[in-house]
Amino acid sequence: MWWRISRSEFERQKGEGNRRAMKEIVKSGEIPGIIAYRNCEPIGWCSVAPRERFHSLNRSPVLKRIDKTQVWSIVCFFIAKEYRNKGITINIIKAAIDYVRRKGGKVIEAYPTDPRGRCLAPVSSFMGLPSVYKQAGFVECARPSESKVIMRYQVK
Repeated sequence: MWWRISRSEFERQKGEGNRRAMKEIVKSGEIPGIIAYRNCEPIGWCSVAPRERFHSLNRSPVLKRIDKTQVWSIVCFFIAKEYRNKGITINIIKAAIDYVRRKGGKVIEAYPTDPRGRCLAPVSSFMGLPSVYKQAGFVECARPSESKVIMRYQVK
């Protein structure tokens, strides 16, 4: 919910309120992202939707639109601790590309954090790393800050 609502709303409904809000999105029929499974157990999550769904992203001075292109955005990941650093993220990105393709999207945008030679804590890397997006075929389009990169993938 972090990118879908204002920061004050997020804080006000922290925890259970945000879980309820996400359940309401799902109940409405909107698909807020994709889930990765291993042996029928969820092990990862990727939030992907048209950029317009992410109200906080649209208000961000750092991650503001770079042009008028209609894009789908990948805004966050969660990988279960025991599956981190095992290639799950690249597989989820590829699944997100397939999902967006099936939905008719033409451009996918991502906002990874450049670690600049440091090891990032999970809290700092929830939007992914540029190297993983490059593996999936994304290209850098803008660098609005030292650590933030805007990357795009042209859906074929």
